Amino acid sequence: MTSPLRPRSPQSPQSPQSPTGAFVRPLGHRIAGAIGDAAKKTPARTAALVFILAAALFTVLLSLPAASADGRSTPLHDAMFTAVSAVTVTGLVTVDTATHWSFLGQVIILVAIQTGGLGIITIALLLARAVSRRLGVKSKVFAQQSIGSSGLGEVGSLLRIVVLTTLTIEAALAVVLVPRFVMVDERWWDGVWHGVFYAVSAFNNAGFVSNVGGLAAYGQDLWILTPIMVGVFVGSFGFPVFLTIITHRFNKARWTLHTKLTLSVTTMLLVAGAIAWGALEWNNAGTVGHLGVGDKIFHSLFSSVMMRSGGFALTDTGESLPATLLATDALMFVGGGSASTAGGIKVATIAVLFLAIVAEARGDRHVRAANRTIPDATLRLAISVTFLGATLVLSATALLMLVTDAPLDRILFEVISAFATCGLSVGLSEELHPFGKYVLSALMVAGRIGPAGLAAALAVRQRNLLYDVPEERPIIG
Repeated sequence: MTSPLRPRSPQSPQSPQSPTGAFVRPLGHRIAGAIGDAAKKTPARTAALVFILAAALFTVLLSLPAASADGRSTPLHDAMFTAVSAVTVTGLVTVDTATHWSFLGQVIILVAIQTGGLGIITIALLLARAVSRRLGVKSKVFAQQSIGSSGLGEVGSLLRIVVLTTLTIEAALAVVLVPRFVMVDERWWDGVWHGVFYAVSAFNNAGFVSNVGGLAAYGQDLWILTPIMVGVFVGSFGFPVFLTIITHRFNKARWTLHTKLTLSVTTMLLVAGAIAWGALEWNNAGTVGHLGVGDKIFHSLFSSVMMRSGGFALTDTGESLPATLLATDALMFVGGGSASTAGGIKVATIAVLFLAIVAEARGDRHVRAANRTIPDATLRLAISVTFLGATLVLSATALLMLVTDAPLDRILFEVISAFATCGLSVGLSEELHPFGKYVLSALMVAGRIGPAGLAAALAVRQRNLLYDVPEERPIIG
């Protein structure tokens, strides 16, 4: 005899057969699959689209009346410029961050900085993984390109390392900065906020300031300036360097060539930049000419770190000599490490180009460094990235020259700062016509995505030709 039918108990939300669970997991798979498919086909376009959508979201938030200190809506071009600058961790501004924005507005900016620093793509992949519980092969390939991982199977854990490393370093900076800001600020809660804000802004190379007068107000306070300088310097290394050091500690024999090139070239540029800036500005009364020898040396070192992509300034950049601006242009264009919060064409790119020049001068057939041979494809990629960066800078400079009568050196400085997501400014961003602000906004997105996106796009495109043609060398030089 069959047992009587019993009503089935309601299914648990965690049950795999529940409608919610059945819907969420396929949705997660679709999200991860969509990201992976788009990333594999057009990585540069996908990254640009995600950054643009994020910038649009923060533009809307910053346009709210509650985001401004006076309770009125911020003009679209200023809200968008600030949002783009924060998401791309640049630091250029058209309105004063400390006085124009309310506390809510500054919180929105800080969230945008953190979002851009961690990387929109990394966050998107983490969210997809949280829902789907796994990353597909295509998503792992894109994550590998984004954070510099060498293996597909470890990408999931590496993404966690990226987030934990970022939050850990920012927390360490905040622990050092908050007590000092509490001491110097009138209200302790302002000190806490400034300490947290500068910790995030420094490690992400964002260059945003939260107090009136910026860091110039603490021009003699090494307790504040030194951690910020260290945070910017470390943040410019890039996650591939962090991952190598975490894995192999200080066993340099097992370091990757990328790590060796990044650390060595970054150190050389730091020293060269400090010497150049100090020598040029030593007697400039508009910057450090009135300071003592010790303060001049510290300002030179601080400025050299910030020229690489930090964006903080202790002196008025507009008062610097034209030769100093030119030297700063060069260092900003180079930028920091690959897959880092810094911008520019990246130090590994300039290192490969320099090594190629040395190899050609010596008559070597191959480009070598640290007992490793650099493939010809890497050299072609470095040339492509450099040429693209120069083209973007030239095009934006030409556009700005149509809408402003500012001298060429000021225009070029502001353009390179936007492209390299550096944030140093001679004050031109605030003076520009709205069209000029839109141009710089587009350039900040292009600078954040362009060279890296081009590298990713070119790296996944390979053609296997089934035939060859005779060689013939054109005349070079």
